[in-house]
Amino acid sequence: MAFTLELGAPAPDFQLPATDGRTYALADFAEAPVLVVFFTCNHCPYVIASDETTRATVEKYQPRGVRFVGINSNSRHTYAEDDFPHMVRRMAEHRFPWVYLRDETQQVALAYGALRTPHFYVFDAARRLVYTGRGLDNPREPAKATINDLENALDDVLAGRPVRVPQTNPIGCNVKWEGRDKHWMPPDACDLVPPR
Repeated sequence: MAFTLELGAPAPDFQLPATDGRTYALADFAEAPVLVVFFTCNHCPYVIASDETTRATVEKYQPRGVRFVGINSNSRHTYAEDDFPHMVRRMAEHRFPWVYLRDETQQVALAYGALRTPHFYVFDAARRLVYTGRGLDNPREPAKATINDLENALDDVLAGRPVRVPQTNPIGCNVKWEGRDKHWMPPDACDLVPPR
């Protein structure tokens, strides 16, 4: 079985605390025609550099009913700044337009098979996976990006057509797994798209 959630698979449920003081489950987003779940964090340079691009995407697609859920699963023992208090502080400072959840046990990251930060998952109205992978082809230097795969996928699913490029390799720092070296990846984790 693949480590990362496979195309067509249902969205795994979750029940996680958010920086706004609430706890959210998958059902809380049931009214959205499209749901974007993405794994992110506080410290990763790829996340920090591309956050404003993600903000622009959220602001572009939220009026069309798309909901966005960011999840931080990184071990706070690897990077202390990835703990929940720092999440609250970061959201207060930047006021990002998405729900920001804490996956302390990393069980949600395992259920989705999150590989890197950021790693995006797009689900259709039936909550089946229609896209997984990167947002931009250059999240570290968004000004040099040539493709926004996340927006292309959202355009396709909102138009009711199959996503033209349903899988890309996420680009960023690996998820920081509890009790492991900061560069460790699960042995069954692999690229979603083979190198050419």
